[in-house]
Amino acid sequence: MRRTFLLLTMIACGTMALAADLHVAVDGSDSNPGTADAPFGSLARARDAVRAVSQAKGLPVGGVTVWVHAGTYELAETFTLGEEDSGTAESPIVYRAADDGEVRLVGGRALPPEAFAPVTDEGVLARLDPAAHAAVQRADLKALGITEYGDYPDAFGGAAAISELFFDDERMTLARWPNGEWATIAGVVDSGVPEGVRYKADRPGTFEYAGDRPSRWTQAPGVWLHGYWCFDWRSETIRVARIDTEKRHITLAKIHHYGIGGGNPAPRRFYAVNLLEELDAPGEYYIDRDAGVLYFWPPRPLAESRIVLSTLAAPLIEMDGVSHVTVQGLTLETCVRAAVHIKGGRENRIAACLVRNTGQDGIVVEGGERHAVIACDIHDTGTAGLRIGGGDRPTLTACGHEAINNHIWRVSRRQRTAAYHVHLSGVGVRLAHNLLHHAPHQSIGLAGNDHIIEFNEIHHSGMESDDCGAFYMGRNPSERGTVIRHNYWHDIGSTFTHGSCAIYFDDGAGGQTVSGNVFHRAAGGSFGAVFSHGGHDNVVENNIFVDCKLALGSAPWNDKRWDEYVAADLWQNKLRKEVDITQPPYSERYPGLKGFLDPTTKPRQNHARSNLVVDCEKVKTGNWDLIDNWVMQGDPGFVDREGGNFALKKDAEAFQKIPGFQPIPFAKIGLYTDELRPELPKQ
Repeated sequence: MRRTFLLLTMIACGTMALAADLHVAVDGSDSNPGTADAPFGSLARARDAVRAVSQAKGLPVGGVTVWVHAGTYELAETFTLGEEDSGTAESPIVYRAADDGEVRLVGGRALPPEAFAPVTDEGVLARLDPAAHAAVQRADLKALGITEYGDYPDAFGGAAAISELFFDDERMTLARWPNGEWATIAGVVDSGVPEGVRYKADRPGTFEYAGDRPSRWTQAPGVWLHGYWCFDWRSETIRVARIDTEKRHITLAKIHHYGIGGGNPAPRRFYAVNLLEELDAPGEYYIDRDAGVLYFWPPRPLAESRIVLSTLAAPLIEMDGVSHVTVQGLTLETCVRAAVHIKGGRENRIAACLVRNTGQDGIVVEGGERHAVIACDIHDTGTAGLRIGGGDRPTLTACGHEAINNHIWRVSRRQRTAAYHVHLSGVGVRLAHNLLHHAPHQSIGLAGNDHIIEFNEIHHSGMESDDCGAFYMGRNPSERGTVIRHNYWHDIGSTFTHGSCAIYFDDGAGGQTVSGNVFHRAAGGSFGAVFSHGGHDNVVENNIFVDCKLALGSAPWNDKRWDEYVAADLWQNKLRKEVDITQPPYSERYPGLKGFLDPTTKPRQNHARSNLVVDCEKVKTGNWDLIDNWVMQGDPGFVDREGGNFALKKDAEAFQKIPGFQPIPFAKIGLYTDELRPELPKQ
């Protein structure tokens, strides 16, 4: 109470710059008044001061800016903002980095170099590879007051909430075998799937391995294997139940839903993880959770480096029911879960922040109205880069969220599949002018309706997986109305053989529009750059396809399979219970849904019109009808094909060959410079 009274007294006397500015510094004190000369020591104290002003006399016109000065702020708990911490449209609240250096919010503990010492315990040395004896260092975490490290579940498809080690701002490798590569299953002993059943296991499987390396693991307290057990679009980490070194058999402790083997044609891959026995290379580490000891092979001298263990098993920043708050210019890093989680509220902004080295997602926006993530750099996340969704699907009420001018790369570092650069959900999210690249699996995941995906550049997506698309949606035909326009998709997919594409409409997805995109080297295997599995009523128009093995791919379902899907509980729930496609607003907004639930044998077609197809091996497979497309070899009039500029010259022949073809604004695709992003990144 005394601090609040003092603060309000200074505001009334005009000694706090119109109450519009507060300051926080690492060498400040929470007993200070929060001025530039006497800053607070924590964000939480600044939040409480703003709250006191708001509740006592209302926020000043123009709002309040909390200037956070250079330094590293280790957060032992989440910086939380509730409804009472909201601004207004006329008086927003901004938490912003000052101009005196980098501001880091860290969800971890810095480990002093002097906390490390050589390993002398004979029992530990016996488990370590002899080559690691002289290099591996140990640190007593319990002695440092760090006692919670998280636990490995028996099976998980995502990323376990565990502490991780970071060295000079790089994620280190939890000790594994093989180093940086994959082992392959030599043979399936028991897939775990009953005879006569397809892809639905009822027991843990057993497989045969090659070589003798697993014999080193028999004394380990636990062995986990991360693998693509059946399909190359679904990875999972599962604990080992038994290792039979004579037969070279490994039996898993938990069921993998699809069983072992029998899916995609590539070899089934796995690696072992979280093993002291495999700490045998620079950059690897292992935590003995019982003893509270960290073992680490430093890649460089400890004394010259920054060593941080993530410890905060919650978001760095959580905004619940908050409105009109901006977080700008901060570096948010090294936490067990997500960096930022916004729930509800309206018109909040995360702007020009660097988000990196998270254990799980980078930023999560869940519900609310008109939130924006703008000009952020998000990379090296454990799972997704950005998850953003809101609105109301039964009424098709749009949320109005936007993700604009963000650079997101190297996501999904721990969850290798279904952890996207960006995942959109709900109704009416706009994803524009982003640069998304380098991911093991898919880049844009979509659920919901009426989203806009425009002016983005997406490349090097699907680099480790198969049967996937840089953009993916499926299994719910009520999700319609999304427009994918003016994007540049290039260098998509892995070297596996089943298929990869830029845009994947899977399992009956239909009713989307793909317009004005450029696809370059964006198809592999049997997939087209745009690929439809089972669906119809997708429109692909006014696009350019260059050097794609197949431009338009489709694997249509026959009448029997279609009718089975329509009648099954999955679609009945999605089409009649979650939303009702037979009633407004669905029946009015999407005319293509008329009669959708009635058994029918009418043609189910996708539509491709007025596209330019250049030097592609094949134009289409399946149920695409083609209207006014120009298929050619050579140069249709690109500005600079070799330099990667696929804009068409004003006098390009394509404009004469394709009726009504509209120029694609290629120069506007991708990131742009402004006050929040003054420079473009080098690629």
